[in-house]
Amino acid sequence: MTKVFIPCDSAALSVGADSVAATFAAIAQASSLDVTIIRTGSRGMYWLEPLVEIETTSGRVGYTNVDARALTPSVVADMVSASDLPNSIGLVDSFPWLAKQQRVTFARVGVIDPLSIEDYEFFGGLVGLRNSLQETGVGVVEMITESGLRGRGGAGFPAGVKWRGVLQTQADQKYICCNADEGDSGTFADRMLMEGDPFTLIEGMTIAGTAVGATKGYIYIRSEYPHAISTMTRAIDVARSHGVLGESVLGSGKSFDLEVRAGAGSYVCGEETAMLESIEGKRGMVRPKPPIPAVVGLFGKPTVINNVMTLAAVPMIMAQGPAAYQALGHERSRGTQVFQLAGNIAQGGIVETAFGITLGELVDEFGGGTRSGRPVKTVQIGGPLGAYLDHNSWDVPMAYESLAAAGGMLGHGGVVVFDDTVNMAQQARFAMEFCAEESCGKCTPCRIGSTRGVEVIDRIMAGVDQSKNLVLLEDLCEVMADGSLCAMGGLTPLPVRSALKLFPADFGVNGGTR
Repeated sequence: MTKVFIPCDSAALSVGADSVAATFAAIAQASSLDVTIIRTGSRGMYWLEPLVEIETTSGRVGYTNVDARALTPSVVADMVSASDLPNSIGLVDSFPWLAKQQRVTFARVGVIDPLSIEDYEFFGGLVGLRNSLQETGVGVVEMITESGLRGRGGAGFPAGVKWRGVLQTQADQKYICCNADEGDSGTFADRMLMEGDPFTLIEGMTIAGTAVGATKGYIYIRSEYPHAISTMTRAIDVARSHGVLGESVLGSGKSFDLEVRAGAGSYVCGEETAMLESIEGKRGMVRPKPPIPAVVGLFGKPTVINNVMTLAAVPMIMAQGPAAYQALGHERSRGTQVFQLAGNIAQGGIVETAFGITLGELVDEFGGGTRSGRPVKTVQIGGPLGAYLDHNSWDVPMAYESLAAAGGMLGHGGVVVFDDTVNMAQQARFAMEFCAEESCGKCTPCRIGSTRGVEVIDRIMAGVDQSKNLVLLEDLCEVMADGSLCAMGGLTPLPVRSALKLFPADFGVNGGTR
C-alpha cells in the first residue's frame, strides 16, 4: 500500500485540493492501485499548492500545482510510483525552501493527519504535557520564563511573567484564553496550525491550565475561519476521548477542558480585553487597564491570554527543556518566529526560522521577489497598522528590538510586499480608513481621529494647504498614538508616518527621504 498525502488546508482547498483528492482516489481505485489518501495540513509552500506527496522508502516525493483535470490513469500511476515528472520537486524534506527553515512550532504541520492523535504522539506529541504533569505549577512557569518565550500576538510580552501573575492570584476559578482572532492582513499562521496540527495548541493550553490552576480554556477563533473552527472542535472531542482533556488529564488528577468560541467579525476583538467581552457575550469593546486580565479577566476571574503561536511553542519547551528553545534566536528575541509572506510576492507562504533572519533574506531568498516581476517598493510588517520599510531596512534582523529600532514592529509576523506601482498616499489613507471602520468606538482619539485622518490625507493629496495639513496630520497622529485606549488607534499613525517619511512624492509633497 502506498500512502498519498493531499492537504485539506483552507488555502489548498481554495485552489482545488478536494477535487484533486477525489479524482486521484477514483482513478486509483479504477486502476486497482493500492493507495491510501491521507489529508494533511499544508507545508506552507502556497505557490506550489495543491501539493501531492507520495510516500517512498526514501521519504515523501512531492508533485506541485496538481490539477484534477490533468489527472489521468497514466499520470496517477507515475505519481504513485514516484516517477520523475516535470512537476516533481523530489524529496519534499530536501526541497531547499523548506530545508533552510528551522521548524519547531510547525514541525508536524503538513506531515500528519491533523485529527489523528496517534500520528501526533508518533511525531513527538504529548511528551511536553507528560513532563509538565510531573512538575509543580511553579516549576512549569519557571521553565517557560527561562526559555525566553514572548507573546507572538504582537506585544512580545514574556509569557512566563503573564503565567506567574495568574498562578500567584488566588481565585476559585481561573481561565486560559487563546486569542485566535487572526485579523491582520497577510497573516495566516494561526489558521494553518489549527487546521494542520490542532493537538499542539490543545497540548500547549493544557500545560498552561494545569500549571496555573485553570480548569477551563477557550479558543476564540475568528468567524472567517470555518475550517479551523471545525477542525479544532473535532480535535477537542478526540483529545477528550483519549483523556488528554477532562476531569483527570492523562490520569494526573488535574482537571482541564476546552471550548471553541467563534468571533463575530470584529477586528478589534484581536485586542485581549475586547476578546474577553466578546466571549462573555457582550459587544467587543476594549476594557481600560488596570485591572489586568491576569487579575480580573474572563468573567472577572484571573485569566492567561496568549496567542496561538505562543501556546503552540509551549509543548516543545516542556519536551526538550527551556535551554533548547533559549539556544535559538537573536538577542532578547528567543526561539523561532513564524513569518508569513504575502502580498505581491512570488513565493508566498510560511517561513519558520530563528529570530535574526534579515528582511532582505525573507523577501528575496524565501519570497523570490515580487510576483509581478517588478521591483519591490516597500514591505509592511505587523499587519495593517504596521510600519512600511524600504530597501534601506533590508539588513535589519527580524527580531523585536532591532525591528523597533528601525521604526517598525514585528506584530504577528506578517510580511506584505508591494511593488513599485503602489501609491503610498492611498496606503496611508487606507490605514486611517481601516481604523475608522474597525474602531470599537470606546475612545475619542481612535473613533474621531481616524475619520479626521482620512479627511486630512485627502486634502494633502489634493494639494490643499499642504503645509498646514501636514502639521495637522502630525498633530493628529500624536494624539492618536498617545491618547488611544488600545493599540487600534495607538498604532494607526505608524503606517501613515512611515509612508509619508519614505515616499513623500506619492503625497504630492516635496522633500523627505526615500
